[in-house]
Amino acid sequence: MTDRPITFGTALRAPHGIADSARHIESLGFDVLGCGEHVSFYGDTANAFVSLSVAAGVTSRIRLMSTITLVPLYPAALLAKLGAALDVASDGRFMLGVGVGGEYPNEFAACGVPVNQRGSRTDEALEIVSRTWSGSDVSFHGRYTTLENFSLKPLPVQKPRPPIWISGRKDVAMRRAAKYGDGWLPYMFTPEMLADSITAIRRHGEDLGRDLDGFTFGLYIFFAVHEDHDTAVRMAADKLGKQYSQDFSKLVHKYALAGDPARCQARLREYIDAGASFIFVSTACPDDYVATNLELMAREVMPALRGR
Repeated sequence: MTDRPITFGTALRAPHGIADSARHIESLGFDVLGCGEHVSFYGDTANAFVSLSVAAGVTSRIRLMSTITLVPLYPAALLAKLGAALDVASDGRFMLGVGVGGEYPNEFAACGVPVNQRGSRTDEALEIVSRTWSGSDVSFHGRYTTLENFSLKPLPVQKPRPPIWISGRKDVAMRRAAKYGDGWLPYMFTPEMLADSITAIRRHGEDLGRDLDGFTFGLYIFFAVHEDHDTAVRMAADKLGKQYSQDFSKLVHKYALAGDPARCQARLREYIDAGASFIFVSTACPDDYVATNLELMAREVMPALRGR
């Protein structure tokens, strides 16, 4: 058990109806609004910078997080500009979520980026983003990018820069988080995996000589809440099975949050006790149940876990 404050985020679930969805999510009391992205994927997908810019214009409080930006698909300087522009447009509410992608190689080929370069491109881009968000006249000579006295105008509103959250599942992502990140947002994790990753990130921080005080550990988890437990489980298994083109019937209880409100509370407590203080939930249910799913989470689950 812990007394630290717990914050919650959730994602836009479609590239359509963004303004209404953003207003609804803010009204429910979520702290962070996220948006995922792909250039191409199994189903309809958005671009986080475009969708979150729409959300910025119709909200005033909620923070805006790209969950997750596929960093290697962007030229590093363009990524820095997009993030800085969104932070300015939202008056300092942007959070950059970082992932390397690779599960859908077709989009890498379409963008002319070799899949086997996704890690090295991401690390170089994070170095450039960090420097250009916090200073001017930046010079950099890397494997993929060369900058000569390069400046973003205007710089981001947040100082020294907007927060960077690293997502992933492997040790290389944990080391990336310790080196470049302000937060860790793994997905498809059990509470035990989360606890192990926190230990690993702290160890990497020590090896890098970086003080991780103030670093935030979080969790990205798909969810379905229903008053009937079995209905929620079935919803999540069906939705995630279609989304990832695999059988999720035996994976729901391990990697997703699905069930009645009491069981969802209990499961999230396991993650909080493992070290999470930010819970990002993404709906895994039929389209006509999304609004109810969010409302049950906000009304029946989140209040029991805040400010513990």
